[in-house]
Amino acid sequence: MKWILYNAIFGVVYPFLLPGFLSRMFRRGGYRARMGDRFALYPQDILHKLQSHDGWIWIHAVSVGEVQVAGQLMREWRRQSPGVRFCFSTTSSTGWKMAEREVADGDVLIYNPLDFPSWVKSALKIVRPRAIVLTESEIWPNFIMCARHRAIPLYLINARISDRSAPRYRLARWFFGEVLNSFRRIFVQSKLDRERFLRAGTKEEKLETTGSFKFDVARRNPEKEREMRDWIGEGAILLGGSTWPGEDEMLLGVYKEAKTKVPSLKLVIAPRHFEKADAVEENIAKSGFTCARRSKGTEGEVCLADTTGELMGLYGIADVVFVGKSLCAHGSQNMIEPCLCGKPTVVGPWTENFRPVMSDLLDGNGILQGADEAETKKMILDLMCAPDAAKELGERAAAAVARRKGVVPRVVKEILEDLR
Repeated sequence: MKWILYNAIFGVVYPFLLPGFLSRMFRRGGYRARMGDRFALYPQDILHKLQSHDGWIWIHAVSVGEVQVAGQLMREWRRQSPGVRFCFSTTSSTGWKMAEREVADGDVLIYNPLDFPSWVKSALKIVRPRAIVLTESEIWPNFIMCARHRAIPLYLINARISDRSAPRYRLARWFFGEVLNSFRRIFVQSKLDRERFLRAGTKEEKLETTGSFKFDVARRNPEKEREMRDWIGEGAILLGGSTWPGEDEMLLGVYKEAKTKVPSLKLVIAPRHFEKADAVEENIAKSGFTCARRSKGTEGEVCLADTTGELMGLYGIADVVFVGKSLCAHGSQNMIEPCLCGKPTVVGPWTENFRPVMSDLLDGNGILQGADEAETKKMILDLMCAPDAAKELGERAAAAVARRKGVVPRVVKEILEDLR
């Protein structure tokens, strides 16, 4: 009965979601070319490739962070089991662009089917995966149950349940319990996530607390660091990484004040969504600065990094880093990357998306977290004016990250042993 209810609700809700899909199709691009994937209607070359091989490992990830987690998993899997081939699925054009860098020549990249039985069954019949690995919070009930009915081993890696979702999972454990227990193993990020999965109806023997995969994902990019330094020029760098609306204005205010004390200072803003770059450029102009916009090749006092795949290069050369999405109640972006590079890193009060990571970094005194915007601004200013203290913070950050590495090889080994 519950599956009839779920699919009835899905059938009613999806037509209302369709305008959003179409809007993103035209705004971001990339959706139109492979819209058929969502209905398990694949291009002929993809069909031929899928049908020419048995034993695909189906990996699914959506956000940039999840794709990076999946990419690290695939690299380690190839190391431990050479010859493995992956069918990688995502649901967003942003995830697709990142995934293109992670898949190998023998792999296949597709958009995930919409979570409706007929489309999911068709996709599974075409791909015929040996196993399916989902990342973090990608719980698609029909996809999971259809895979279970076909006796396909299912795994959930770097699993977490957010503060927002936890009450809903607990209240609907009568529904989610069956879904979650369809996984052979669920590798959770923290003890808190483990408790939340248990409250959602997951059997204890399915769960293993591993820590965050993202400590293994972050890697420096020396070539990109040199390229970014050539673009920005000499001088100290204050970097806002993956900023959200409003955070660029805070950074511009900090920059105005800090520049009076550090004349060589450069501000670099890398917005999380590049379609917001025009608004950031307007804010730069309103603050009285000229803009050096990466995508346009313009020159100016404040650098606007609005091109894909360059953030790690920027983290590697920054002197102080603010990690975005942490001042606006959205849960923060990844703070591991600048900490890996040994950079003094500041975040705002909202970091719930990285709760176990923040716990590890705070325990190691490797990051600063402001209670509000005013305290966050003060922390950034203090670091800019105290290079010795900033250096020590960066060293503690790098040490904290190093202590937490090694999760991915261990999990891949356990999955391979389980599949034997």
